[in-house]
Amino acid sequence: MTLQQEIVGNAMQMAVVNLRPGQTVYCEAGKFLFKTTNVTMETRLSGPSGNGGRQQNGSGGMGGMLRQAMGTAMQVGQRMMAGESLAFQYFTSQGGEGTVGFAGVLPGEMRALELDGTRAWFAEKDAFVAAEAGVDFGIAFQGGRTGMSGGEGFVLEKFTGHGTVIIAGAGNFIDLNPADFGGRIEVDTGCVVAFEEGIQYGVQRVGGLNRQGIMNAVFGGEGLSLATLEGNGRVILQSLTIESLANALKKAQGGDKQGPTGGLFSTHAG
Repeated sequence: MTLQQEIVGNAMQMAVVNLRPGQTVYCEAGKFLFKTTNVTMETRLSGPSGNGGRQQNGSGGMGGMLRQAMGTAMQVGQRMMAGESLAFQYFTSQGGEGTVGFAGVLPGEMRALELDGTRAWFAEKDAFVAAEAGVDFGIAFQGGRTGMSGGEGFVLEKFTGHGTVIIAGAGNFIDLNPADFGGRIEVDTGCVVAFEEGIQYGVQRVGGLNRQGIMNAVFGGEGLSLATLEGNGRVILQSLTIESLANALKKAQGGDKQGPTGGLFSTHAG
């Protein structure tokens, strides 16, 4: 069964999740808002392991405990390298139905994605908010120049398994399928929120190394690169990028260091 949830609000949405007795949902540390008193909260380093979010009690003796500890250490190491939260918070309803509230960290929309085990979903860093215990959270490392050039760094969040996962982004969302636009779309690297498995994600230079290409890079505001999304599948984009929000705040505070040169010489380190 899918997670019973409702996304409410406008400029800063939140997800209100109704848990059945014994049902577990987990979130990234810092995304929790409120809960009813019959919902227990547990913070731990390990991610869900396909057993409903419950920790295994050392099955397999010392060897099993060692393998579990090594698996947890690898998960924590991956999340640390990705700049993600090191811990998850687990919420389980006891003695009846319970309610838990979650939210993202930026003004914007949220979206509930349903996984049926056939297709994974990939999302930008920090997009993950909460998920059922049957959804596995992982890190997908982008190789070489693609990850380095993309505005999201070297990594993407990866969701597999069965159940509902809730993500958040900045501004408003739009759903697109590259197949409806000739099989390929090009977007600002910071506008990509999430996409289904089967979509090919890449990064390309804005224009050639000529006069117009340099003008695009220096004065166009996009920097040197655009993200490319190819294939047949669902893509979610956001209308507000973290870099544009940060630059707007700097300008409002009198500290805009970007000036007229756009993304190429931006001092924003995000």
